[in-house]
Amino acid sequence: MNLHIIDTGFFKLDGGAMFGVVPKSLWSRHVPADENNLCNWAARCLLIEDGDRLVLVDTGLGDKQSEKFFGYYFRNGDASLLDSIHKAGFSPADITDVVLTHLHFDHVGGAVKRVAGGFGPTFPNARYWSNAAHWQWATHPNPREKASFLSENILPLEASGQLNFINEGNSPFTHISFLHVNGHTEQMMLPLINQGKRKILFAADLLPSSAHIPLAWVMGYDVRPLLTMEEKQTILTRVLHEEIVLVFEHDATFEAGVLKQGERGVEIAERGLLSDFI
Repeated sequence: MNLHIIDTGFFKLDGGAMFGVVPKSLWSRHVPADENNLCNWAARCLLIEDGDRLVLVDTGLGDKQSEKFFGYYFRNGDASLLDSIHKAGFSPADITDVVLTHLHFDHVGGAVKRVAGGFGPTFPNARYWSNAAHWQWATHPNPREKASFLSENILPLEASGQLNFINEGNSPFTHISFLHVNGHTEQMMLPLINQGKRKILFAADLLPSSAHIPLAWVMGYDVRPLLTMEEKQTILTRVLHEEIVLVFEHDATFEAGVLKQGERGVEIAERGLLSDFI
């Protein structure tokens, strides 16, 4: 099994939204903000070579939205989804599976591209994986999340016939299982990869960056923040006990990290490139 970090560039979000009730005087020590209170965040994906399957986890923002839309998020950096896949030695046609942790635009935008007459899947030979509960949630959005679930990112997957669902407790993969969490959004799926030597957890928006390890450091975007705290407690305890490597989807500086037990609870022990830990 080989793992490749797939960088798709950076974008900006409000620091207060990313840290919820945590004061700026605290979070700004870890993540700097500009004069508009915006912080730079990665849109990092993961490519997994596992036997005859090539599995892409999440797809970043993509590039098909309007200039006005991207004007809200200040995309920056030189990397893109397809360029990074090519640099890893593959083409879009090689991808056999696309796992979507959840269907917010910054995770699923690259899954669909513009085609003649509308939109279609970016990866023509891939099975796209979500789950039935989250699909229902995303296609019938609540007012709080409506702006994050864009029909052009989601409905073409169903129309293509390439959409598949993962049932909780089951996995279509031999070496990838899933932790299902409900604090950030309904039934977000966190891939847990068993590489043999170590396990790697793609933390998605449960732990979007290495600065989000403290239990109360929860995003303002979460629909059930108290549940997020409970889920973090459970998962961080397991990560610590099993010495699991965390991959951070949105940390602009650090791809991955491992934990230790500190005086005040679980905390980051080391951060760096994913290759530093596997």
